[in-house]
Amino acid sequence: MKLQKQFIACAITLAVVSGSILAAQVQTIVPEVVSGAKPVTVEHIKIHGAALEGNLEGDAVDRDAIVFLPPSYEKDKKRHYPVVYALHGYSIGAEQWSHEIHVPQTVEGAFAKGSHEVIVVLPDSKTVYNGSMYSSSATTGDFENYIARDVVAYMDAYYRTIPSRQSRGLVGHSMGGYGASRIGMKHPEVFGALYIMSPCCMSPMAGGGPGPADQMKERAIASEKKVADAKSPADLAAQSPGFASAQYATAAAWAPDPKNPPLYFDLPTKDGVSVPEIVAKFTANSPLSFVDQYIGNLKRYRAIAMDVGDQDGLRFDATKLHTIFDNYGIANSFEIYSGTHTSAVADRFQNHVLPFFSKNLCFTADCR
Repeated sequence: MKLQKQFIACAITLAVVSGSILAAQVQTIVPEVVSGAKPVTVEHIKIHGAALEGNLEGDAVDRDAIVFLPPSYEKDKKRHYPVVYALHGYSIGAEQWSHEIHVPQTVEGAFAKGSHEVIVVLPDSKTVYNGSMYSSSATTGDFENYIARDVVAYMDAYYRTIPSRQSRGLVGHSMGGYGASRIGMKHPEVFGALYIMSPCCMSPMAGGGPGPADQMKERAIASEKKVADAKSPADLAAQSPGFASAQYATAAAWAPDPKNPPLYFDLPTKDGVSVPEIVAKFTANSPLSFVDQYIGNLKRYRAIAMDVGDQDGLRFDATKLHTIFDNYGIANSFEIYSGTHTSAVADRFQNHVLPFFSKNLCFTADCR
């Protein structure tokens, strides 16, 4: 029963956090327009995902992305730039993420206030169940390597980047914060600085979850029936709009099963009772469970920063991750600021995230 509670609480927490995102978007604090800020160039592109080919879920292989080119990009044709890769959260894609962090205004504001110019990229990782979890899955596709390989390779091929790990920054919020943690731990050969914003899903969320155990079991059985009756991923997604798809997004990402059509994933319960070997797969994808394996990788980063709001339930696990970093002697900064899960995200992006990368990325062509 404890394992069952862990999984259900994890899925519900993701859904609740995502729901708070939707509710809080209109309350997001937008920094004032900075006087004299020069406009950036915005490009909407498609990036082919070789890492996503053959995914069993049928998610798009050619993905949307939004690129923000600094004011000097068109004028100084010989200049090359660092790149900041910014990962969106659950239930939103790149376009919605751009509104949440209020780009290009916040990018222009950061440059006007003194941050060095960088290229900013917002790749899209929304799937049929509203989120890839930036994980490697035969069912969903290998979004981990889509970001770390395909998107980076595309940017280096088609834009004047500085193609060095020391000139690449990775940042993400909520599910994107999970992605920045996961991808950052595994791919220090690609990125040189990390910024983790209000990360979700750091642990299996051990604990009771809402309601008594019998209600949790009823919900699990109802979910199992919905999965059993679904004729395709699209059919299941249609029956579970919005944040109700969170448990299926995590199952597709963390418990893929190529021998289990038509959805190709396993739920961690059967008849409302936990299946330990499947629950173990979810636990294995929790950064607080695997961080100890990647300490050497994390020590390769020039800088790591993490922040979270004081009214955000995710602050507890974020604090745990920060404590682990400190215990291992990994240089990092950590801030609990005044705000909810999303209330300050635009302000943080302009006044904290981009200045952080301005300070910690390499801006010269001889970066190594």
